Amino acid sequence: MDKDEKRQTAINLLKDKAEELNRLPKRSDFDSKTVCFIKQKLGAWPRAVELAGLKEPTKISSKEKSRLKRERRKKAIKAAERNNVSDKSEN
Repeated sequence: MDKDEKRQTAINLLKDKAEELNRLPKRSDFDSKTVCFIKQKLGAWPRAVELAGLKEPTKISSKEKSRLKRERRKKAIKAAERNNVSDKSEN
């Protein structure tokens, strides 16, 4: 079985389970060996479910996620600096 066939097998496992359960399959719906196989061929669970066409891909791009993360980090640093300044002025 080649790489593409294994990938398609993983997708089919997810699709079949979704049809059987009438909902998005969870990792707990499979045994650990099958979960490992699916993640190995399709990536992290949310991505695997997306690749199988069972869930819409996330709307936020990687670039946007990185930008938001940088913004949060800057705000946290500024807040920490403000706390340091206020702590020093109290002493």
